[in-house]
Amino acid sequence: MTTRLLDLPVPPLYDSRHAAEWAYRPDQEAVFREAKAWAAEHGLAPAASDRARVVLLVVDAQKDFCFPEGALYVGGRSGHGAIDDNDRLARFIYRNLGVLSEVTCTLDTHVPFQIFFPAFWLDDQDRPLSPHREITTDDIRRGAVRPDPAVAAWVAGGDYAWLERQVAFYCEELERAGKYTLYLWPLHCLVGSEGHALAGVIHEARLFHAFARRSPARVELKGTNPLTENYSVLSPEVLLRHDGGPLAERNTEFIRTLLEADAVLIAGQAASHCVRSTIMDLLTEVRRADERLVRKVYILEDCMSAVTVPDPAHPGALLVDFTPQAEAALREFADAGMHVVRSTDPVEGWPEMPL
Repeated sequence: MTTRLLDLPVPPLYDSRHAAEWAYRPDQEAVFREAKAWAAEHGLAPAASDRARVVLLVVDAQKDFCFPEGALYVGGRSGHGAIDDNDRLARFIYRNLGVLSEVTCTLDTHVPFQIFFPAFWLDDQDRPLSPHREITTDDIRRGAVRPDPAVAAWVAGGDYAWLERQVAFYCEELERAGKYTLYLWPLHCLVGSEGHALAGVIHEARLFHAFARRSPARVELKGTNPLTENYSVLSPEVLLRHDGGPLAERNTEFIRTLLEADAVLIAGQAASHCVRSTIMDLLTEVRRADERLVRKVYILEDCMSAVTVPDPAHPGALLVDFTPQAEAALREFADAGMHVVRSTDPVEGWPEMPL
């Protein structure tokens, strides 16, 4: 078993300016060569020899979330939230190559017609809806909105009445759970689009880690089911259909992977939504398995930002600001026993960190 190598230098390959560049694409062969040389220079052993398995979970660090050019840029209140987050996260990965056993990235993964996209819906005049609005059960019951009948052909076998019952049931379930109301997002992270890809500096850092530590660089896809949201990588928002049949399933294999790790570090986008929901689900799973496991979760608060929507009519103002929800979630997780930490602080000073 190996001794952890702490606080390594950031390799010359990394250029922080790329964190702000939508078009940046690392030279993967060069990353491989430089990572192998870096591992030899610093004596980095294969991750399989680590005495404690430390997993970094990077949630949805994708172009559509990480750049102003993206469909759903997570700028936070500063306006450059995800860009700064990615710079800090990439540096954290490089400095802690000897600490991290695995880096797993989730990818929000969508098709054009899903229940949380405006294209799925029509108003009472058969006009398409606009992003950044909520849909409630009452909206559906009183006929203010309805699913586009054409969508029923491929999500409900042509049974439009079934689809109408299903979307009403879905909104009821969301409201009953109290986590979210159905919110319509701009089209984002569509399979095959540029926005679906990881931000260049995160892809580069995960590859560098994989080659330097001979670690698998796993990816977890989420969000392909057209009839449910999937903020969390561990579980969709609703599991059952209105008729009692299964709508979707929890990601039981990945849940087990996280529960079996000696430490789980979490970063990514957005703190108010997909990160928050993933950690909430992880907390639920930890409590089911062993309450004591909550102490092995570390949340990198400076490597995530909240969703905000700028007001185009009033520069500097926000139409929507989910920062309070993100801050409240961090307080809740800390109160539950998870560790809220900063990437710039040495990991050897983190409480209970297995090194």
